[in-house]
Amino acid sequence: MPSLRTAAISLLAATAAALPSVPRFTTRQLQYHDVAKRQNAAAQALGLNDFDILQFALTLENLENAFYQQGFAKFPASDFTALGLSDAQIKDLTQIGFTESEHVIVLQSALAQNGIQPVAPCTYNFGFTDAAGMVATAAILENVGISAYLGAAPLLASPAILGVAGSILTIEARHQSSIRVFSKQEAVPQGFDAPLGPKAVFSLAAPFIASCPSGSNLKLTAFPTLSLASATAPTTVNSVLKLQSSASAGGKFCAFTSGGVNPGGTMFTPFTEADGCKVPEGVAGITYLSLSSSAPLTGALTDDITVAGPIAITVS
Repeated sequence: MPSLRTAAISLLAATAAALPSVPRFTTRQLQYHDVAKRQNAAAQALGLNDFDILQFALTLENLENAFYQQGFAKFPASDFTALGLSDAQIKDLTQIGFTESEHVIVLQSALAQNGIQPVAPCTYNFGFTDAAGMVATAAILENVGISAYLGAAPLLASPAILGVAGSILTIEARHQSSIRVFSKQEAVPQGFDAPLGPKAVFSLAAPFIASCPSGSNLKLTAFPTLSLASATAPTTVNSVLKLQSSASAGGKFCAFTSGGVNPGGTMFTPFTEADGCKVPEGVAGITYLSLSSSAPLTGALTDDITVAGPIAITVS
């Protein structure tokens, strides 16, 4: 297994052409001792190192890349024009898909240069039915990408790898805002974005993954699935949500993770299988809904109390 110092150096070399604005780090900054001191306890608890997190990022970028490739192959430009998108906006949407492919190349190169076989793309099922559905799903996927990079950032030991991940994160944020504009939604619905841990993000991605090649499985398993038994349209504060899950018997609370929720990022409301739960005040925009076994006063939703989910809902 190569050292994280070697990984950081090769990752910067791999991205130099594609990401010229990435800051250069001195040899001293890349010393293994300094890197090891920054290793986050949460990453150690998950059994993940920086290479595992890069593989996790590549898994998401492979999914997003395939999403846009399949969508553009299925729906002609005229379908997006019918949604009210201008030629310039359709070009921007295509460019969003292209940058996802660039992210894939950068991450593949970083892993390969360190002697690690990059995870291969999987077979996906996005459930495309029309261009409008593609754009709506894209808004969710890009938001999940933002939450994934935000959640992974504190887990990274290498400051150089963190810098590169940050440069991808800012592009994902541009994607999400652009797609919201294309969908005639508010571009910036809230002042903050919500981070999610790797297991929660993988649980959101898993329903799109039909199968993966041998050797491309991550060191992660998804939480039990969660779905809305009855949808309230639109979902607003105080809406009652009925939920379904094979693990719902262990759920005592609905956990709403949303940008700007303090402290801890999550608000909890009581849940029962018969009555569901109520959307609390203080959450807005794309929100991640999970079932939990408890409701800590810290507002922190951790893996050990997560019973099922999350799913992404939009609270208006």
